[in-house]
Amino acid sequence: MAFMRRGSKDKKPKRPSQSALFKRKRFCRFTAEKVEWIDYKDVDVLKDFITETGKIMPARLTGTKARYQRQLSDAINRARFLALMPYTDNH
Repeated sequence: MAFMRRGSKDKKPKRPSQSALFKRKRFCRFTAEKVEWIDYKDVDVLKDFITETGKIMPARLTGTKARYQRQLSDAINRARFLALMPYTDNH
C-alpha cells in the first residue's frame, strides 16, 4: 500500500471555490422596500422568486427573511390556485 508523506509535493494547489469568487451580500428585498404584506396579485414580483421548473426558490438563495418567505409561498400558492400564475413553466 502506498502512503503519501506529509510534506509531499504531489498535491495540486487549491483553486478558490466558485462561492468565494462571486460572494455578495444577500438582502431581503421586501425589508428594503418596507413591504408590510406580499400581495398575491403582484405576479411580476412573484415570478422573480420561482425557478425555471416552477419551484419556489429557498430563502438561502434569495436572501428573504423567514417572515416574508412564508408570505411569499402563501402568495405564490394562492396566485397559482386562482390561475394568475402557472404551476409549471411554459404554460
